[in-house]
Amino acid sequence: MSILIVGSLAFDDIETPFGSSFDTLGGSSTYIALSSSYFTDEVKLVGVVGSDFEDKHFDLLHSRNIDTKGIKKVEDGKTFRWAGRYHYDMNTRDTLDTQLNVFADFDPEVPLQYRDAKFVCLGNIDPELQLKVLDQINKPTLVICDTMNFWIEGKPEELKKTLERVDIFIINDSEARILSGDPNLVKSARIIRNMGPKTLIIKKGEHGALLFTDKGIFAAPAFPLESIFDPTGAGDTFAGGFIGHLARCESINDLEMRRAVLYGSAMASFCVEKFGTEKIASLDMLEIEDRYQSFRELSRIDE
Repeated sequence: MSILIVGSLAFDDIETPFGSSFDTLGGSSTYIALSSSYFTDEVKLVGVVGSDFEDKHFDLLHSRNIDTKGIKKVEDGKTFRWAGRYHYDMNTRDTLDTQLNVFADFDPEVPLQYRDAKFVCLGNIDPELQLKVLDQINKPTLVICDTMNFWIEGKPEELKKTLERVDIFIINDSEARILSGDPNLVKSARIIRNMGPKTLIIKKGEHGALLFTDKGIFAAPAFPLESIFDPTGAGDTFAGGFIGHLARCESINDLEMRRAVLYGSAMASFCVEKFGTEKIASLDMLEIEDRYQSFRELSRIDE
């Protein structure tokens, strides 16, 4: 099944207690696309970049069979840039610099050949733009959406309109509390699911993820890693693995949702092992399946 991904492409300057990386290819849609490309060869990307986005960056995406015809290149502009410094626990970070550049005027136009995509993944962008994307799609099978506290607090009504048209919503625990107005994550999930999305995933960083559906709650652990270099893009990488697995399923049910959470968690665990997209751009399916099985074993009890 084809996956349409709409979000940001960026260059990141990243500092952590364990090293640094500058001019690193990033952006929500980049991580989602690379991650999902291991599960299907029909990944289509819509975004905007500047003249500093070079052939080598497109070549990296093309090496994973990602269709980039939907990426607009603005020759007299620069690509979105972000700089951040992570603290020792890696759960908190300071944004040092944000330059929207060409992304400030991003107005997503979905190419005609993309509009029949069955799976749509809306990265962390303005909810009004997310709605505009959905208006251009012909009867998608599944719509997955991500957001952040900036939009939750800045455009709550627009976000709620988007959520009415979303099947699966992915946010982190602090965002869930802000959006719902309740500190309890189980109550928060019920409140948010009543806004539209029947399925909700709440990411909890190093503490795993929670899946809420009509069938109940599923808790996935985080993978215990000895070395974590850079958590940038881990949430988007999770989303890519999640939607990637669902896109290859013959049918979508609660069991496959749970498997998708584990595949998403597996991809995210690879992401943090190196800076930027370096690790997730150079995997193979054997590694991914091994990590997936390791996730299954983490909480397995044989009676």
